[in-house]
Amino acid sequence: MVGRSFSGYERELRTLLEGDPSAVRAYARSLSPTERAGFERLIDLPFLVIRGAGSLGLDLVAMRWGLSFPIEVKASSDDVIRFTAASGRANAQLAAHRRSIARAGLAVLYAYRRLGVRSEETWKIFLGSDLPPSGRLRILCRGLPLVGETRNGNGILRWQDGQRLSQFLDRARVLMEPDGSVSS
Repeated sequence: MVGRSFSGYERELRTLLEGDPSAVRAYARSLSPTERAGFERLIDLPFLVIRGAGSLGLDLVAMRWGLSFPIEVKASSDDVIRFTAASGRANAQLAAHRRSIARAGLAVLYAYRRLGVRSEETWKIFLGSDLPPSGRLRILCRGLPLVGETRNGNGILRWQDGQRLSQFLDRARVLMEPDGSVSS
């Protein structure tokens, strides 16, 4: 089953990235005390998040302090999302994202919302494109797992391979500290 991009899950991720205090604190309950403190920094250091539209468009674009990244949201109760389901629409979408992102020097992220998970984080992040050529976005994306590929070249997301949202945002926070200097 291909993961569906439900607008409710897009809104959930958007609310987290925008630093809504109640959403951030609720999500942070599943984290260790150390991770919780870092995650709750979103309340004071939120992203500006724009919701996209269109059948092959991107779901969200998150921006903060000169860093921006488009996000495609997928949700499934299965531990694997195969892009060949639903007539291959997700494969066409992935190819379109890669073409447009490469031209702009950005990276597209895939956010996988696992439904029915209670004992761990519900969001994991994947890189759906090549690394950007330089800058903080390249550094941020360097450690992300790639959207997988089957033998036939079709996209696949495996839950266990993704990077936890809290880890991704902690890395982003460190790279975007106002006094931090980053070299590519």
